[in-house]
Amino acid sequence: VIKQENGVDVPYQVHSIGLYVVVEAENGLILMWDKKNSLFIKLSSTFQGQVCGLCGNYDGNGKNDFTSRNQEVVVEALEFGNSWKVSPSCPNADVIKNPCTLRSYRQSWSLKRCSIITSNVFSACHSQVDPTPFHDACVRDSCACDTGGDCECFCTAVAAYAQACNEAGACIKWRTPDICPLFCDFYNPIGECEWHYNPCGYPCMKTCKNPSGTCSSQIPALEGN
Repeated sequence: VIKQENGVDVPYQVHSIGLYVVVEAENGLILMWDKKNSLFIKLSSTFQGQVCGLCGNYDGNGKNDFTSRNQEVVVEALEFGNSWKVSPSCPNADVIKNPCTLRSYRQSWSLKRCSIITSNVFSACHSQVDPTPFHDACVRDSCACDTGGDCECFCTAVAAYAQACNEAGACIKWRTPDICPLFCDFYNPIGECEWHYNPCGYPCMKTCKNPSGTCSSQIPALEGN
């Protein structure tokens, strides 16, 4: 249930678009979840300057997004995050040591795999979206994931950069049978189109809950099959 600050329920629709489950609320809030490790939030422009918290204040100035609960602009992410705890009984988050230092055996694998972000595969996007923070996040996450689902962290990190590229106008078809594959096309008989992979924009589909097949124009082009 989605509620407004005054406790009133907000009507919403749930769509399945490509790889994503999309929750579209009538008040202009959109949640996009890839059913794995990524969650994206979009807000209507009517919320501009009207929000606060971990996602920033949506005033168009990224330099003041680390505004703490007591309205101070801070530098450290931990100080910022801890200020927005919902319950005072929750302990503060602590500094986490670099996972590649903790798991040095993962570092070479992570660096090799994540190099796809800075490689020629994404060259058409590099001038549009800086690959450095995405590459660094990919290495860090890939080092940290060693208790199962190892490849999911890597694939999610690369997909996040691909999505940022897509929204910047650079469509990158980066998945292969060896790198985070999606095999839907493999199962299609020649000439038939039950399932097809689209790296840069899957349409809003007609469903029982959404028979018209219309979705908000605020929803970006999403990877899917």
